[in-house]
Amino acid sequence: MKNIAIIGMGALGLLYGDMLQTAYDVGFIVDAGRRAAYACQPITVNGMKKAFPLLDAGGKGPVDLVIFAVKGTVLDQAIEDAAGYVGPDTLLLSLLNGITSEAILARRFGPGHIVYCTAQGMDAVRVDRTLNYTRRGTLCVGNPGGGTSPDLEALCAALDAAGVPYAVEPDILRRQWSKFMLNVGVNQVVMVHEGNYGTIQRPGPARDQMIAAMREVIPLSRLEGVPVTERDLQDYLDLLDTLSPEGMPSMRQDGLAHRKSEVELFSGTVIRLAEKHGLDVPVNRALYDTIRAMEARY
Repeated sequence: MKNIAIIGMGALGLLYGDMLQTAYDVGFIVDAGRRAAYACQPITVNGMKKAFPLLDAGGKGPVDLVIFAVKGTVLDQAIEDAAGYVGPDTLLLSLLNGITSEAILARRFGPGHIVYCTAQGMDAVRVDRTLNYTRRGTLCVGNPGGGTSPDLEALCAALDAAGVPYAVEPDILRRQWSKFMLNVGVNQVVMVHEGNYGTIQRPGPARDQMIAAMREVIPLSRLEGVPVTERDLQDYLDLLDTLSPEGMPSMRQDGLAHRKSEVELFSGTVIRLAEKHGLDVPVNRALYDTIRAMEARY
């Protein structure tokens, strides 16, 4: 592997772009408007100015690995912007929240060369052109059926070369659903309470609401054939409590910037699956309505 293209210069894109740049040629796919904006103001990561090559959206010529690090709200456009960099042997990796992005990528590019992934444990926060973090987190990667494959081995070798923390998951779908459960609670509750990680690390109404929202995911996961347990919930609460209290999830960062959030990816997905299976999810319905009302006031 030599060349990596990343689409999405948010917290995750910059975090992993910064790490991968130590071993590979890494460029960010941008449209004309973003190219002009980034030319005017450089990116800073933990106080250090960074220069990342910018690749034209829709450009031609496949690279070895394309990483999708955009919001779920713009994935369809990102796929078209990155399509020119995807060849028959290009690996595809999604850092998106939720449980649907790999299936969306497969519909556009075919199921081959997609390594399933979920990113967790980082506390990266991007404000304007500045990224700060104290925890790099872990990329959990794997194949839906378990086991290894040449694509998974190639990705792991690339992550090893750049010193990127990762773990190969024997059941990546369960890991994705477990992380989805965490996002459903943390992202939405911090958004509604206009707080940070400290808001839901402390005992109280916000933490109780977060746990209740997470618990509504457990029966849905079982009905969808990927059973998540109370043990998984507790493991993620333990992970959450290690994050910097001053950090904040991506949805809260979107709220501060008055950007459209991923509420459809979180409670929206929970509500749709609940309707499919005839379940009631009152906590997520309340969060969904509150967040939509907040966004309507932007």
